[in-house]
Amino acid sequence: MKPSTLLWTCAASSVLGASWIAPGAVWYDTDGNKIDAHGGGVVQRGDTFYWVGQAASNQTPMLYSSTDLINWKNLGKQASSITGMWRPKIAKPNGSYWLFGQQDRYVLSLKSSAFVGGYGQSAKVHIPPNDYSYSDTGMFYDEDADTYYLLTSADHNIVQVNKINSDGTLGSMVSDLRGGAYEAPGIVKADGVYYLIVSGKTGWRSNPNKAFWSTSINGPWQGGSDIAPQAQNTYGSQNTHELTVKGSQKTTHIYMGDAWDSKGGASSNYVWAPMNINSGSHSVQIDYHEMWKLDPKTGVVSYPTTKKRYEAEHAVLSGKTVVRDCSDCVSKRAVHGVSDTSDVTFQNVTGTGSRQWLSFHYRVNNPEAGEAHIFVNDEPAINISSLNSRAGYHTSTPIQLTLKRGDANTISFGATGSDGFEVAVDGIELFEDDDE
Repeated sequence: MKPSTLLWTCAASSVLGASWIAPGAVWYDTDGNKIDAHGGGVVQRGDTFYWVGQAASNQTPMLYSSTDLINWKNLGKQASSITGMWRPKIAKPNGSYWLFGQQDRYVLSLKSSAFVGGYGQSAKVHIPPNDYSYSDTGMFYDEDADTYYLLTSADHNIVQVNKINSDGTLGSMVSDLRGGAYEAPGIVKADGVYYLIVSGKTGWRSNPNKAFWSTSINGPWQGGSDIAPQAQNTYGSQNTHELTVKGSQKTTHIYMGDAWDSKGGASSNYVWAPMNINSGSHSVQIDYHEMWKLDPKTGVVSYPTTKKRYEAEHAVLSGKTVVRDCSDCVSKRAVHGVSDTSDVTFQNVTGTGSRQWLSFHYRVNNPEAGEAHIFVNDEPAINISSLNSRAGYHTSTPIQLTLKRGDANTISFGATGSDGFEVAVDGIELFEDDDE
């Protein structure tokens, strides 16, 4: 049995090619550091994707590159002298490259002759036609019209779409969305229809994001349907960008959201997921999976295969834990009564010696009332929610851990919470690596 006074730590770090996208989990770059690109957008150039976002510490634009949307190389700060710039997005309306983002409730434009680095301030943008105080910049490129559009949300509860001129200045408003308190706009185009995705205004707290549609970028915008079940609050995230990948077999549209912490800080994570777009009903639905990946060449989405599973009822139990029936569990049995004085200890867990994906299958009666934690071998306790912001909200939580190579690993699962907080543990899954 482990002590109830816990020292929360992060899992040991090592550089390893990642193999899956896990919404809500902590994502690491190729140097082994947590990716720091919030409120951003992704641009594809040839076979490479570029992800620009704000650094949590000072909101300076950061850039990462990847060829698979999973393994991201940190290309560093793009405008070292610029701070306080939120939600940066890249456009290329001419031979120069432009970064647009929010600063002091206005839009700031930066310009560079190169795609990577060297961005300097061009202008504080005055947005036609009314120059309201704006925030939450989005970006949409309509390849059919070879035109970039800046998306903004105003304090006056107006989401606005403006054309970006060929000289990088902001042109006329082409459409707007009124009648609701919306922000965080993004647009995706499918089968000739434009879908404007927005979030409600609830601060750093997630809400049911909605999709409006139009057959023209000029509007009018219709609809307003939820893009996920209401109770999920867009799977704990807020919209930031929509990416379309046209593969040889399939075109896949990807929702990209931020799983903000309470202050929009460094512990915020990311929620990315494919989208199902129904052209008949003009609806957008996030196709949420706890782990997935996309083949950028084919556009096909795939999911992991279980390599090994460890059932909780076969583990070493302590305290007042008890094995009971569980109709929704894989083995139809689960260990109940896990608490700060009762553990479930899994032995002989197989490790690779490097960071690897595991999924912890457990249930809580109220994710706001307590937290699950694990002890890996003799290391200090790890708060699962510090490695995945979706922890406790799903029955399966994928996280990355570094285990010793071989079958000599021990993982103890416990919990802390207020009176009445209950945890039932089902088991642990390990997944096949790409090279196996």
